[in-house]
Amino acid sequence: MKLILRGGRIIDPSQNLDMEADLVIIDEKVSAIEQNRSGDKADDSTTLIDVSGMVVSPGLIDMHTHLREPGFEYKETIQTGSNAALAGGFTALACMANTDPVNDSRSVTEFILRQAALAGGTRIYPVAAVSKGQNGKILTEFGDLREAGVVAFSDDGRPVTDSGLMRSALEYAFSLGIPVISHCEDMGLAEGGQMNEGFPSTELGLQGIPSIAEDIMVLRDIALAEYTGTKIHIAHVSTAGSIRAVADAKKRGVPVTAETAPHYATLTDEALRDYSTHCKVYPPLRNSEDMAAVREALRDGTLDVIASDHAPHSSIEKDVEFEYALPGIIGLETSLAVCLSLVHDGVLTLPQLIEKMSTNPAKILGIAGGGLATGVTADVTVIDPLAEWTVDTATFRSKSRNCPFQGWTLRGKAVMTIVGGVIKFDTRS
Repeated sequence: MKLILRGGRIIDPSQNLDMEADLVIIDEKVSAIEQNRSGDKADDSTTLIDVSGMVVSPGLIDMHTHLREPGFEYKETIQTGSNAALAGGFTALACMANTDPVNDSRSVTEFILRQAALAGGTRIYPVAAVSKGQNGKILTEFGDLREAGVVAFSDDGRPVTDSGLMRSALEYAFSLGIPVISHCEDMGLAEGGQMNEGFPSTELGLQGIPSIAEDIMVLRDIALAEYTGTKIHIAHVSTAGSIRAVADAKKRGVPVTAETAPHYATLTDEALRDYSTHCKVYPPLRNSEDMAAVREALRDGTLDVIASDHAPHSSIEKDVEFEYALPGIIGLETSLAVCLSLVHDGVLTLPQLIEKMSTNPAKILGIAGGGLATGVTADVTVIDPLAEWTVDTATFRSKSRNCPFQGWTLRGKAVMTIVGGVIKFDTRS
């Protein structure tokens, strides 16, 4: 079967490509990108779709998602998470290990992969825990888990506080050629905190989490990466101090990469003035100086990736007093549109945004995707960059509704998501 996306703006950072052309997909593969193509007609063997005015990009890849299954299916399942990802334009995602049981064994990894195959939607790549039970004491069986299909190791949701254990994790992961993703938080400094430490926390009477709680752990992990000569990826960067540390490390040639999430580039701790539990997230929303630093670091390349950190919770965990609410924000269905605001604001170019949401995650995780070169598997996202829409969580495919952008009017969205040459999401239908 042949699928032709006609007349779109094709942006592929992996080939430094930005041009109006037709994208031709035959069976599962990208067959050609051609300008002024003629002679093709829709028939039984060819589907021809006019995408003029749209952006055609490599499929978006979210390298930091919480799917909650197994164990917390009332918040999200692999099926509903996959559906939400497709609606958000993601053709692949990496799911974190803080399930119940924790993904610290071959059996859990294989369960996730089986459920992903049954879901039949976006590609799903499991991330295994660094330590058994995420208890920070004993390393998981890295080789066995890699063989089972994991693409990274992380205790995300908790920091690895034992520096010796983290060093060993980096060295084992390096030998297997896959990254360790670090949740950077000094628990001694963060313990009991509800939001960012600053004037708003004082005025609201909520215990604050100082930015240095993140900065210290980022500095430690960079030091470990530099000492061992191994790669590390810093998750959900939120502070100016962390960004300075990552930038300085990159200048020295330390093999560090880093991500942030859409909410750290668009919201500050002022959003918690009404005690909205939908804005409670760890690391917390920071102040305006931190947000400005995040936006500048996205622009100058210090931050390599934008990941959703999709963290679904049920109403019984969010519709409670602020101090009892669990931290977390859903993001699979809003990340692209929220981040397109950075393009509309002139912070990023469209190719830079696609690089951070597709090409770079593929490189860091060492997975397929992130490009549209001839012969690669056809994972593609079609984006209408100007479509205005209002966020209505009642229409979301995710099971959860803990979204701080409810009611926002956004500009731009995915209109078609293609996985392996098959249209999996299409707003025309």
